[in-house]
Amino acid sequence: MTTKTSKRELHTLDELIARLTSATGLDNHVVQGLDLRALTADDGQRLLNATLCGTVLLGCELTPEQREHAHARRALVFPRLPDLPYHSYRPALYTAAELMEGYVHGKPETLHDTRDQVVYRHYDAIRKGGTIIPILDALAQRLHDHAIDDALDELLHPAGAPARQVVAIMGGHSMRRDAPAYRVVCQIARTLTRSGKLMASGGGPGAMEACMLGAYLAGHDDSALDVCLELLAPAPTYKDERWLDAAFDVCARFDMRGEGLAIPTWFYGHEPPNIFASHIAKYFSNSIREDGLLAIAKDGVLFAPGSAGTIQEVFQDACQNHYNTFGVVSPMVFLDTAYWTETKPVYPLLAELSRDREYGKLLAIVDTVDDAVEALQKR
Repeated sequence: MTTKTSKRELHTLDELIARLTSATGLDNHVVQGLDLRALTADDGQRLLNATLCGTVLLGCELTPEQREHAHARRALVFPRLPDLPYHSYRPALYTAAELMEGYVHGKPETLHDTRDQVVYRHYDAIRKGGTIIPILDALAQRLHDHAIDDALDELLHPAGAPARQVVAIMGGHSMRRDAPAYRVVCQIARTLTRSGKLMASGGGPGAMEACMLGAYLAGHDDSALDVCLELLAPAPTYKDERWLDAAFDVCARFDMRGEGLAIPTWFYGHEPPNIFASHIAKYFSNSIREDGLLAIAKDGVLFAPGSAGTIQEVFQDACQNHYNTFGVVSPMVFLDTAYWTETKPVYPLLAELSRDREYGKLLAIVDTVDDAVEALQKR
């Protein structure tokens, strides 16, 4: 009886070259999304001499000689799917700079030309083309989302280090930048980032942007937030023409000094990316994205005021806690007592639902930054 060997993944040419230099083969390795045509003559020859037992090449660009060698050594070669504006086998999460490539400050109409919007239009045309997505497009999207899952797992579970402690903030995309709640969410995210938490959000505007801005500013003095809010004030909603320019003005004034994880989706691709996030895990599947965001937030979720989407997320998180789906019960903290007990009276129902459950002890409703932080650090 043979034992299966786990495959090690190689995501950069440097990793591949180091392996080729130190060993005679790439046995049981997955090489993901690399252009192997760019190897130097010496490194290219090492690849042609390498054993490839159990090797998988995912979406790599190959010379004819490299491809022939891979097939001769019985490596599995998965080609790039044609005519796509995105890479199905991408080896890393997105950055704001990558998604916003093509945008010109002062020319908001150039948002249409960004890589993000090119992918969105491609996706949207397929989605509106019929009830069944063509098989190659469906396959490409699922491969892409799996690659994002893989890259996200590497971020959250770094080799040789403890798993990251993740706190998520949910809330409405319509929350204005000049609203008091926006400042409060920024302050909460900033405080938690300083304490070592990795803040996560849905990656859109409103409360989600406030979460990422707070994390972005974690290494700056508290006064930086006041300056940022002044810069953002002329474009308080994502429908304002200068919404992106105002955010870029913040980035020009203050460099990034705190990590933030945004998890958006092209299902809501009409909303521009959140440029304050250091890591962007953008998906095609909205259901995978929503469930996954709540699943990784094992150190708690803060729910800022929001509408139907936020309320759906409340009960998704409650269900995960109620049945202890992922082996961890985490805090659920609601910001704004009046909103969650009167405007959208979700909290009383949830308090009753969780009364005899473990997560009922971690349920809280708060109105201040200090109370929110304390409740999220309760577990």
